[in-house]
Amino acid sequence: MNSGYFYAMLSRMKYINRWGLMRNTRDENLSEHSLETAFIAHALGIINNEIFKGTLPAERLAVLAMYHDVTEIITGDMPTPVKYYSKSIRDAYHEIEKAAGEELLTGIPEVLRERYKNTVLESEEEKELFRYVKAADKLSALIKCIEERNMGNTDFYDAQETITEAIRNLNIPEADYFLENFIPAYAGTIDKSGKAE
Repeated sequence: MNSGYFYAMLSRMKYINRWGLMRNTRDENLSEHSLETAFIAHALGIINNEIFKGTLPAERLAVLAMYHDVTEIITGDMPTPVKYYSKSIRDAYHEIEKAAGEELLTGIPEVLRERYKNTVLESEEEKELFRYVKAADKLSALIKCIEERNMGNTDFYDAQETITEAIRNLNIPEADYFLENFIPAYAGTIDKSGKAE
């Protein structure tokens, strides 16, 4: 890729639709999913610090979440049942994602590239932070399921159950806290959100 194309490629995230195997009442693109995931990852960091007295860098979590799916600009969104069908497919897709990330990095001048490397590509040093990004990603997917079900779309019923279980299986207390304290509001209406006094 030519140096100078990195940001133009990022702008193409809005053209990558998610949930390709599902009937959607409203399409969701990669840009909006990434922003929502960043909001949630940031929240998980704050919950860690304020509720659980931890020291997670909430702002770094937000940035990692913003970029967590950028390789899909090149690969497209592979449906979860395909991506996780077998270990060999999962491993092959991981290699494809890594190659796509490295290709994206060639679209930025060398002098800036190092600052983006550990944001576009998962690093061993920040492995724990990526666990929280994964939790935020799954919480965002759960929100999509709730929104679709609120619109009467039963296609997302099984996905909602599976994703909720997957979040609990991550054993991340901050994700459980978000699940219990904030997810119920997504099933409500704006009228029930309360009024200013």
